[in-house]
Amino acid sequence: MNIEGRNQVFEAIKNGTTINKILIDKNFSTRKDDLIALASKNRIKIEYLPKKQLDSLSVTGHHQGFIAQAVEFEYSSVEDILQAAKGHDAFVVLLDGIEDPHNFGAIIRTCECAGVDGIIIPKNRACQVNETVIRTSTGAIANMKIARVTNLKEAIDTLKENGLWIYVCETGGESIYKQNLTGPIGIVVGSEGFGVKQSLRSYCDGIVTLPLKGSVNSLNASVASAITIYEILRQREQ
Repeated sequence: MNIEGRNQVFEAIKNGTTINKILIDKNFSTRKDDLIALASKNRIKIEYLPKKQLDSLSVTGHHQGFIAQAVEFEYSSVEDILQAAKGHDAFVVLLDGIEDPHNFGAIIRTCECAGVDGIIIPKNRACQVNETVIRTSTGAIANMKIARVTNLKEAIDTLKENGLWIYVCETGGESIYKQNLTGPIGIVVGSEGFGVKQSLRSYCDGIVTLPLKGSVNSLNASVASAITIYEILRQREQ
């Protein structure tokens, strides 16, 4: 798997991602750079290549002169996420069928910035961690636990057994600004085109809705996630 872009590669090294080799634009070979120094300190092999060669190896087309050849992304378990939440009220985001890697990457970035303990995604019919997701997260993925599960309902069961209240972020529920969202919580965000599946909606503790005042009847999944996550953070800090 490629990790592309200076910030993304730097964060990957800093957080202990297993990297086989870093490919760098040969124009950087004589420059002092924190990333190069960090890679050398961690004894990661560096190879300097012409930009055209990096372009041909790039998956995203936005490598900025840095491509790390890393092992495949290592997913966490739901139990790992719960363990990370020990000592404070757990905060988990579940994604039901997010397919756009840019949305997924943006959600990861928001979750990391807001201190979310982990993200849970389904193994099937949803975007998995790939080069575009990693790039869009701008390095945040290196600090975020992501669990990949066969069945979201079973994951919700586990979260409930550990004291979390699970809410769906969807139309038709109570205004997010009226709902008490403090305490251990999980938020389910649905796919771009279809939202959260009805079978999951009825399985959760409630539905929270973002008020829409314009003529458009929905928000982008990553935008809706960000608003919801930060409203939870706001309530927690009151």
